Amino acid sequence: MIITPVISEDYYFHSTKGSDQANGLSPETPFQSLSKLKKLSIQPGDRILLAGGETFSGTLEILGFKGHPESPLMIETYFPKDLLSPTPAKIDAKGFPQGVLLENSSYVTVSNLQITGDGYGSYSPTSEMRVGVLVLNSFEGEVKGITLQQLYISDLFFEEPGFSRGENEVKSANGTQRYGWGIRLINQSAVGMIENIKIFNNHIENVSHTGIKLTGGSNQSIRNITITGNKVNRIGGPGIQMSEVKFVYVSDNEVTYTGSADDSRKWGRGSGLWTWGSSMVLIEKNKFMYANGPGDSAGAHIDYNCDNIVLQYNLSAYNAGGFAEILGNNYNCAYRYNISINDGYRIKGENGAFQEGKTLWLSGYQGEKRSRKGPVNSYIYNNTIYVNEAIVSKIAIDNRSRGVLIANNIFYMEGGSQLVAGDQYRPDDDSDGKLDQGFLTNNLFLKAGLWPASKLIEDNKSLFGDPQFANPGGINPEDYIPKNKSLVSGGIEIPFLLDDSFGLIEGLNLQKDFLGSPISGKPGIGAILPAANLSDNLVDQQELTFNPSRKTEGDFSIDSVFDPNPKN
Repeated sequence: MIITPVISEDYYFHSTKGSDQANGLSPETPFQSLSKLKKLSIQPGDRILLAGGETFSGTLEILGFKGHPESPLMIETYFPKDLLSPTPAKIDAKGFPQGVLLENSSYVTVSNLQITGDGYGSYSPTSEMRVGVLVLNSFEGEVKGITLQQLYISDLFFEEPGFSRGENEVKSANGTQRYGWGIRLINQSAVGMIENIKIFNNHIENVSHTGIKLTGGSNQSIRNITITGNKVNRIGGPGIQMSEVKFVYVSDNEVTYTGSADDSRKWGRGSGLWTWGSSMVLIEKNKFMYANGPGDSAGAHIDYNCDNIVLQYNLSAYNAGGFAEILGNNYNCAYRYNISINDGYRIKGENGAFQEGKTLWLSGYQGEKRSRKGPVNSYIYNNTIYVNEAIVSKIAIDNRSRGVLIANNIFYMEGGSQLVAGDQYRPDDDSDGKLDQGFLTNNLFLKAGLWPASKLIEDNKSLFGDPQFANPGGINPEDYIPKNKSLVSGGIEIPFLLDDSFGLIEGLNLQKDFLGSPISGKPGIGAILPAANLSDNLVDQQELTFNPSRKTEGDFSIDSVFDPNPKN
C-alpha cells in the first residue's frame, strides 16, 4: 500500500485587502474575516497566517482539530511586502468571548500575535468572561501539544470603561463578576486531560483579572505544563494561578503590579502566583514584585490542598501581602534560596486591608466549612529576607502546623518583628502550646530579640550580626551578596523531618545558590554564598530530631517528574 503524504497549505488573511471569496492561498489572494476558518478543512502542518499591521475583529476559533507532534497547525503573523514596520497582526475581541479559542484540539502553535478586547461596545454582553487565549477541553478526549508563544495580550476587560465594582467584590475569594483574562486553560471534562502545554515568552498586561490561569478537574486533569519567560504586569488579579494541576514548571517569568487597581474594572487583589489543589509544581528563577490587595497578595503563595510545591531562586519584592504563605492541608512545600525585599508591608485596617502583611505565614485554613489542618512538613530555608526599618515584620504560625523547619535563613529585619494571629476570614488560634516538630535553627538575625518570643516555635542556636550586604535595600540580587564570610558560611545540611517520607523536588540540599555559584560541602546561610565558605557547621545536626533513615541528596529531580516531551 502506498501512503500519499498530505501536502500542507498556507492560508492568508488580510482584514482590509482580503476577500472571503478569494482562495486564501497566497499573499495576493488572502481571505478577509476570521469566520472564514470555520469553512476550511484544516490539516496537520497547515499555517493560518494573519497580515501584520492589520486588526481582525472577532474570535479565531479552532474546534476539534487533531494535529501531529511533528506537524502542528501554526497560527502566526506574516508580513506583507508593503508593510512599513513589522508589527504583529492584532485580534480585537471586543464584544466576543475570546480572541483565540482552541477547543478540543491538539498540536497547535499560536505565536507572534497581538490580542486585545476592551469591553463589549455595541455587542450584547451575553458571555461570562473575555479571554485573550482559551484552551478548552469540553469532551472526553485529550487536549495536548499546544504552544502559546510571543503573544502580546493587553487591555482585556469584560465591562465598558467607567464601570466600577462594589467595594465587597475584592473580599470574595476569586471575584464574582465578569472579568477579562489573559491566557486560560480550562478542563471541563470528567475524564479527559489537558497536557503537554507550553506557555512561553508572552507579554500580558492591563487585564482586569488573572494573567495566566489553569483550571483543572478534581483529578488534577491539567498536567505537564511549562510556563517560562513571560512578562505579566498591571493585572487586576493574580499574575499566574493554577488549580487542580500536576507536573508544572514555572521559571524565568517577570510578574509585576498584580492586584492592580488603576482601572475601576479591575479586581484589585492578587498574588504574583498562587496554587490550589495542585501537586509537583516547581517555581524557580522568577521575579514577583509589587503585588497589591487587601488580602493575600503575596509574591507567591501556596493555597490549601497542595503537595510538593517548591519555590526556589525567586526574587520577591515589595509585595503587600508578604513573602512566604502556606495554607492548610498542604504537604511537603518549601521556600528555599529566595530573596525577599520589603515584602509584607500591608497593615490590617489601613486602606481597606482585612489581612496583615506577613514575612512568614503558616495557616491551617482549608476552607470556611472545614476544620483547620496542617500545613504538614513545611521547609523554609536558605532565604535572604530584608525588611527596612519602616516595616514591622509580622509572623503568623498556626498551632496546627506539623513539621516545620526554618533554617539557614538571613532575617535582616531593621524594623523588628511581631507575632500575629492568622486572618484567613477568621483568626487562627493564638500561639499557645508548641508545634509538633517545629524547628527554628541556625538562622542569622541582625541582633538578638528579632524573632518574636513564642512558645510555639522557639529560637534555637541562632546567629547574630551584620552579613554586610553589598547594598541592603537595593532591588537587585547582587545587592545581597554578603561580605561577612565568617558569619554566613556556617549553614547546616537540610535533613528530612521525622515523619517525612518524600522530601522535596530535586532533593533537600541543592547544588547551587541563588546566583548559580556551586555549593561545595555544607551550605551557607542565606540565598547567596560569599566568595568562600570559611567556617564549619555551627550546629550539631545530631541534636535535632529528624528522620535519620532517609537520604538528603538526589531523591527527586526535575528531570524525573517533569518530562518535557511526555509520550501520552
